[in-house]
Amino acid sequence: MTDQTTTEPAPFPRATGRQKGYRAEEVDDFLARARAAFEAPGGAEIDASVVRTVAFPLVRHGYQVPSVDAALGRIEDAFAAREREHALGRAGARAWVGQSRELAQEVLDRLSRPPRHRFRRTGLLRFGYRIDEVDLVTDKLARYLETGEPLTVDQVRSVAFRMQRRGYSEEQVDAVLDAVVEVMLALV
Repeated sequence: MTDQTTTEPAPFPRATGRQKGYRAEEVDDFLARARAAFEAPGGAEIDASVVRTVAFPLVRHGYQVPSVDAALGRIEDAFAAREREHALGRAGARAWVGQSRELAQEVLDRLSRPPRHRFRRTGLLRFGYRIDEVDLVTDKLARYLETGEPLTVDQVRSVAFRMQRRGYSEEQVDAVLDAVVEVMLALV
């Protein structure tokens, strides 16, 4: 009989070569905390918005970003479904839909601003998101909110913008994208 030590396989593929990935220890720690919060009765330490906004440092040989992001999307969906279920039980469907409509209207008000003026601009020597790209995406988001034009949560989650000097504020654009995801998950 030989003594074999077994190592658990990594939950995600690792980045190779010069490509960077998320620091594995931090991802593993967050996933363990998220699981504990989800399984605990009333585990409010982590909710859908925390999962949506979590960030990990990029390092060589870390976990591949797309794999971790896909898993985080599924975890966010699970938290959002549970939160929706709890809210419906406490306040009822009418209050839940009303709250979601209010958030959707706030987002739509922002997106209805004239192109090139929808978000705060960065300083003269700072970079922000490319204005033309953000305006294209926000037009699509506005159509989704106004007319129900087809759009998926994954499409919103995976949107990426190039940078430009005097571009749109990353924080403001990201906050609106997060709010759209929140509305979409509330109405699923």
